[in-house]
Amino acid sequence: MVSHRERAARWTTPAKRRRASRIPHPIEDFLFTYYPFSFGKLEIWHPAFGTALEVSDEIDTAFQRSPYRRVSNTVFSDPAGLSAKERARLFWIQDLLTQTQNRAPVFSCHGLHEWAMVYRGKDIRHETSTPLRLSQIEIDSVVESRPMACTHFDAFRFFHPEAQKLNRVQPSLNARPDFEQPGCVHANMDLYKWASKAMPWVGSETLIECFELALRLRELDMRASPYDLSDYGLAAITIETPRGRREYEEIQRELSSEARGLREGLIGCLDEVLSDTVPAPGSCHGAVGGLRPAS
Repeated sequence: MVSHRERAARWTTPAKRRRASRIPHPIEDFLFTYYPFSFGKLEIWHPAFGTALEVSDEIDTAFQRSPYRRVSNTVFSDPAGLSAKERARLFWIQDLLTQTQNRAPVFSCHGLHEWAMVYRGKDIRHETSTPLRLSQIEIDSVVESRPMACTHFDAFRFFHPEAQKLNRVQPSLNARPDFEQPGCVHANMDLYKWASKAMPWVGSETLIECFELALRLRELDMRASPYDLSDYGLAAITIETPRGRREYEEIQRELSSEARGLREGLIGCLDEVLSDTVPAPGSCHGAVGGLRPAS
């Protein structure tokens, strides 16, 4: 069985090398730059809430400080030590995830957010590492001819100002829970962000699953963009054509289905962490019941 550290190192080790060599990767580096969760934090294993660990020489020093508590020869995470601010943050995450999960998914965006970001050529975010596969005139034409209804604020805020005006909805930071929906590539990618902010409660198994799903979503995101990824061995999903839009939506639906299961697990685990009843070991998504050492 591959340990959590080995699973994480598959992604962190090459990312560290690229960072040291200053060689960017438009897909694999995104999660390490956009989301503020370090290589080291991703590599460290934590059990999900409801799992007790038997105290032994293998127990990492991470389990010797809050929110972990030792009772006899076991150690476990204890929400009783959560501050009011920490509980408020977890409640906010749970509410956002719940509202997103309960909203009808939308599968008609076809990745136009990346096009709206480079509209009129003002800000080409990856121009130093990845060329555009279409001319600026062609890109602008796609943006102006296709309906846009981006519901994700962190994507929308990077639109060219004129492209923002073309968007059918105007999401904002404070109104995020009122807009996000489970078909959105970015909302599903953000499951990694919310899992990282809910650590160690949700556990590293769920965290790495969210991370790896986010990588696949990022690949879809960039393949459907106006950037040329042929140097990375990736073919474009030509969303400017009917065939490309069908391909995008098919993959988007598949990844959205996977995200739904992960989101449901995050919601359930946070519900137990924030409740007054301490659950039996292994009740959270991704946890394994009983006593076990860190892997």
